[in-house]
Amino acid sequence: MIGLAAKAAAAASAFGIAAVSVLTSGLQAVDPAQAEPTMTAADDIPATYLREYQTASDLCPGLDWTLLAGVGKVESDHGRAPRLVSSTGAQGPMQFEPATWQHYGVDGDGDGHADPFDPADAISAAATYLCALHVASDVHDALIAYTCGNTGSACQTIAAGYAATVLLWSARYGRTGSTAPAAAAAIRAALGQLGTPYVWGGSSPSGFDCSGLVQWAYAHAGLVLPRVAQDQYDNTPAAPAGTSLEPGDLVFFGHGPHAVDHVGLYLGDGRMVDAPHTGAVVRVEPVTGFDPPYVGATRPSLVTS
Repeated sequence: MIGLAAKAAAAASAFGIAAVSVLTSGLQAVDPAQAEPTMTAADDIPATYLREYQTASDLCPGLDWTLLAGVGKVESDHGRAPRLVSSTGAQGPMQFEPATWQHYGVDGDGDGHADPFDPADAISAAATYLCALHVASDVHDALIAYTCGNTGSACQTIAAGYAATVLLWSARYGRTGSTAPAAAAAIRAALGQLGTPYVWGGSSPSGFDCSGLVQWAYAHAGLVLPRVAQDQYDNTPAAPAGTSLEPGDLVFFGHGPHAVDHVGLYLGDGRMVDAPHTGAVVRVEPVTGFDPPYVGATRPSLVTS
């Protein structure tokens, strides 16, 4: 399982930036785009905090700076909250419990003192803590644990809204020129299930079918999709014809738009992660040459716009 987790994290990093042209003549790679703050980010995030989010994300491979910004928004409105000590004693702009800070506190600005009220220290510590919570392979559960302390069933219920809200802010802060954070979260969730057996009708880590994997992965990005492939094709926004596939797009296969019977989650570089058939496991494979034929693609991340 450690090997699969490492493989998933590496794949998320490698696949999360490439795009492929959607053309009937085939799929062709284009250059990756660099992530840039949106106008929402520029308007809402103080410049000092924005720099700290961008710098601190480098402390954790696979962590998008927009996710740190989403946490900062929900926890303290980027330090603007009237009180930076909660009723439970959580402190500073990233709301660290003292015991957690004692373990993960960071001197982010090199002044010789790790202070949970100092944005540079707190944001760096949040990146370090999220990394320890395996954010690169399962962003949803990392956020659940960040706010609730663990990923048990009670925390999953209590903190589901927190995770979804962080991801929505993350999407607003960093869509332009980069993989939408909701798409990146779904990719990480799906890649975290590499090796899980195919089960007809399966929609949990005990076993997945193709549409169950896609639905489960996007649920980890705070987005509810229909259960079966045909309904997913019919009810998620179409990827514009003649443009480029983006990581996180859903790629559909079948014998026409009204006969869809397979779906995968696009990764970039002409590859997808999917649960293909009985006897197989969740795996990464090429989009081209898949049988049945390619029908089209949709872009669930547009739902969060």
